[in-house]
Amino acid sequence: MLALADFTLVARHGGFGKAARAARRPKATLSRRVSKLEAALDLRLFERGQRDLKLTEEGRALFERAGALLTELEETTAAIASGSAAVRGRLRISAPLLFSQTAMGRLAAGFARRHRDVRLEVTTDDRAVDMIEEGYDLVIRVDPKTDEGLVGRPFLHDRLVVVAAAEMAVPTDGTVPAVVRGGDPTSNWTIDTSAGEHTITIDPVLRLSSLVMIRDAVRLGAGAARLPLSLVSRDIERGRLIAWGDVAASNIALWALYPTRRLLNARVSAFLEFLRHSFPDGTPEELAAYLEDQS
Repeated sequence: MLALADFTLVARHGGFGKAARAARRPKATLSRRVSKLEAALDLRLFERGQRDLKLTEEGRALFERAGALLTELEETTAAIASGSAAVRGRLRISAPLLFSQTAMGRLAAGFARRHRDVRLEVTTDDRAVDMIEEGYDLVIRVDPKTDEGLVGRPFLHDRLVVVAAAEMAVPTDGTVPAVVRGGDPTSNWTIDTSAGEHTITIDPVLRLSSLVMIRDAVRLGAGAARLPLSLVSRDIERGRLIAWGDVAASNIALWALYPTRRLLNARVSAFLEFLRHSFPDGTPEELAAYLEDQS
């Protein structure tokens, strides 16, 4: 057990020297125990270069499985020793940009008030992070690709709508000025209307990296845009924006995911329960109301 713990310590820090300094333990002791573990398993866990140390394929597999299990064992032991079932410790979450900008601050504050012994860290990233390698306990993603190493469930649903400023008429033909995201190559949009499907040819007059930026530009009449209903629902209700129709086949799901190999720790369970409490129905209208309450 000690050798396995020392191996995960070295793997996490990327070297014997860094691990020794972080743990304030002799470098030689860590090296000796890792060598004994390799001998016992008859496997090479690290590729040792002159200046760096890299996990082998077998080492990475062991690190992914053992690191999380050791953490859970330490937490369980500490909880039993203290006689307390309180949720405590660090919880690292990665969330997408739009959800972070609009909802995550309030969610984080509410969770922190409820669980004062948890040290919550939230980072914003739209890329698919490596949960094990980067040390995340939970990730929130929009329509994630299937990953056998992750499990979870959708907690919010949304859909895209085409909207424009109130003074901008719904087109019957011709090209429409549009505000689009980044390098979106789309040249037309298909929307569902009461009269059936309708295709709109667009001319991207603005390319912006944030959906919030796009919404703000559309409010000022820069062009039409495809945006999540939750983000523009209140603008539509107040007549500031006009909805031309739903984007065909544009249902969106927001998922909370965690590694299958990791025991579901109390902190992750608590946050999942907090999400369920915050969005019991998981509809676009519920998210819009949640955002409205904090504005």
